[in-house]
Amino acid sequence: MQDITVSAGKIRKGLLPASLGLLLAAALLSGCSSDTANYGADSAAPAAAAANAQPSAEPSAEPSAAAQTAETAYPLTVTDELGHELTLEAVPQRIFAPYLEDSLVVLGVKPVAQWANNGQGQAYLQDKLAGVPLLDFNSGLPSPEVVMDLQPDLIVLHNANYAENGVYEQYSKIAPTYVFKQAAGDLDSSVTMLGELIGKQEAAAEGLAAYHRKVEEAQAALAPHMDGKKALIIRFNSRGMFLMGGVYGGFVLADQLGIAKSDLVAAENSLELSLELLPEIDADYIFLANDTANSGETFYKELTESALWKSIPAVQAGHVYNVDDRYWLGGGIVAYNNVIDDVLEIIAP
Repeated sequence: MQDITVSAGKIRKGLLPASLGLLLAAALLSGCSSDTANYGADSAAPAAAAANAQPSAEPSAEPSAAAQTAETAYPLTVTDELGHELTLEAVPQRIFAPYLEDSLVVLGVKPVAQWANNGQGQAYLQDKLAGVPLLDFNSGLPSPEVVMDLQPDLIVLHNANYAENGVYEQYSKIAPTYVFKQAAGDLDSSVTMLGELIGKQEAAAEGLAAYHRKVEEAQAALAPHMDGKKALIIRFNSRGMFLMGGVYGGFVLADQLGIAKSDLVAAENSLELSLELLPEIDADYIFLANDTANSGETFYKELTESALWKSIPAVQAGHVYNVDDRYWLGGGIVAYNNVIDDVLEIIAP
């Protein structure tokens, strides 16, 4: 029995592990790291890196602030998705938007620091984020002191969990702070709003239009192959195994490409699963995202080396695929384009 491993858009074949056994445990997916707002967990290394490396919020080839204001009029007052009102007096030049780097790249903007986990940023974006210091979120959000050292003039939090436990109150004292409920689940809204906040509305519209054209083309190519079929993503990290529903790669499959979800996650973003429920996996295609930065290898082996794994119809049919966790667990136009490329290569080559 074989699986097909997708890595950076390339497929390679290899033997599926032969024996298995574990329960699938789940947790809320946010930012591919803990969303616990442990902002008191200060780190001297990130603080020093942030203080010593403060890149411009604009690449050298970008238009001037004066040109940008033709799109957005400042002062600009908006209300975020949690009901907080904020006012930007001028075009933001120093933006801190952890785990929204994907969208900033599409808009042609470099942040003052980038999200990282265990010292690793989002690998698929690093060619566009050269020189941007890493800020580790492994133990929670950075402290207000660390964020203050970045000297941001706009802070954007990509989901509501990031604003909990007093984080919003602390951060909003440093700079105007906008909070999304879940930016990765509504690209049209989040990319458009980012474009409005930073005077990049035209770039936002162009990026979204190109993305939607790709989605429509992919839907047409996949339709003959996926009629009546279901798909499921299983994510592995140091905490266990998770069935992914409608976020990140799951959002692309279900909401963008129109591929039906497994009944197990029909109404869930993630799901804790016991060993007894494994036979209930009803997906025709299963994608395995091993979160290597978060030590998912142990749980991956426990699952794929179990005999029970062989009883799942998708496994018996050879429809199990290892995919690149670096963007299947990412959120944004760049990540979602990569996911679409993988799905097309696997299902409609």
